[in-house]
Parts: sequence; C-alpha cells; structure tokens
Amino acid sequence: MGSRTNRKKGSMMQIEMWSDIICPICGMTQQRLRNAVADFEHGDEVEIIHRSFQVHPGIPPEGITQTQLSLNAGMTIAQMNNVLRPVEIAADEEGFGGYHAIDRTLGPTDLTHELLAYATDQGKHHEAWTEMFNAHFGYNRQLWTMEQLIEFAGEIGLDQDETREVLVSRRYKTRVEEEQYRAQRMGAHGTPFIVIDQKYGIGGGVDRATFTRALRRAWDESHPTPALRMPFGEGEQCGPDGACAV
Repeated sequence: MGSRTNRKKGSMMQIEMWSDIICPICGMTQQRLRNAVADFEHGDEVEIIHRSFQVHPGIPPEGITQTQLSLNAGMTIAQMNNVLRPVEIAADEEGFGGYHAIDRTLGPTDLTHELLAYATDQGKHHEAWTEMFNAHFGYNRQLWTMEQLIEFAGEIGLDQDETREVLVSRRYKTRVEEEQYRAQRMGAHGTPFIVIDQKYGIGGGVDRATFTRALRRAWDESHPTPALRMPFGEGEQCGPDGACAV
C-alpha cells in the first residue's frame, strides 16, 4: 500500500483522510480503509495521506470521559452504547484488536495535530498516525499535553528536545488549521472525511464494500481502457451465443 518503488509520484492514486485522533469512528475507519486498499487489485499504486481535523477543541486540558462528553451532548448512556459499541465491534472485525471507543478519556488535540505534522516532515507520517490511534483506542492513552506528546515522540524515534521546541513555538499551528479549513471548504462538517484523487468525497464510517466501489470507480475513471482500433478489418468470429459467422 502506498509503495513508491519504481513509480512516479504523480501516478499514485491519492486518498486523503481527515481525522481527529480522538474520533472513535476515525480510528476504526483508518483500519478499514487500509484493509480495503490492501485488498484492492491496484493497492500498490494507492497512497493514503492523513490530514488533521480537530473535532473537540473546547475540551479542558485535564480531559473528559467519553461518557461525560456524550451526556453533555444530550445523549443517554444507552444511546451512547448503541452508537459506539458497534464501532468497537467493527474495528475489531477489521483486525484492530481490543478497540475502546467508550472506556477512555478525551482531551484537546491542537498540539497533538502539530506533533503529527512535525512527524510527517520527519518521514514518520504513517507511523505517527497509526501508533497514535493504536495508543489511544487500544490503551486509553492520553496524548494531548506537552509532556505526553514529548514522551510519545521519543517512542517513535523523534528527538524529544526538538519536539518540545516545535510544540512550544507552535511552528505547525497554521498548517494544521489550513488542513481543517480545506476540508471544510469541500463540505466537511466532521470526521472522518475522505477524498479520493481530489474528486470523490466519502463521509462517515462507511463499510469496506463502499470503499472498494469508490476505489474501483476512481481508478477506472483515471485509467480508462483505450478503444481497440481495427485498421485491417475483421474475419470469421464465433460469438458468446455459440453461433459462428463466416
């Protein structure tokens, strides 16, 4: 998936996925999308790129449980379970293993996305996003304060002193905001929001079959089969009905 070996960058089919690291449907969807691409017959010519979209900027730094967030939004616990338990099941069916959409704490992710942008510039785009989803939804790990993020940065091989300088300076703040604005200009109101080849939008946690159909349609439209020319005429042929014409 996303291999660039012996291929020009421009020939890759590009999938952009806007997510927030604490969005439960996003964590499940990125797993499902990767599986769909892996199963796609042209998957080695597809590149997935993660983009930032912060969905809960107003959460206090000390964090809030998913249950409390749902109650604050006017949902009952039963309604929350009806929405999120199927997400947990779907993620585990896609191979995540121990996905926790409810039993976790959420926090503001502005610095989180800035770390992800920095990691991207350091050649650790997919590693950072994947490990961040795994840590949060697999282990209820809190990854939004300065110290939490610096510790995580070291775990994926980033220099911790430089990471601190990046986060303190807010070097990537504008870039992260511009990624979200771009999605909103295309009609995104939340996450996940997925765009294939800057033409086909997919919103929400769709099933794998929908991803597969979208991939094939985008591929077929960007790689049309040329019409065969018959400059030398046609001879005898047999058709699919068993009849032969002479």
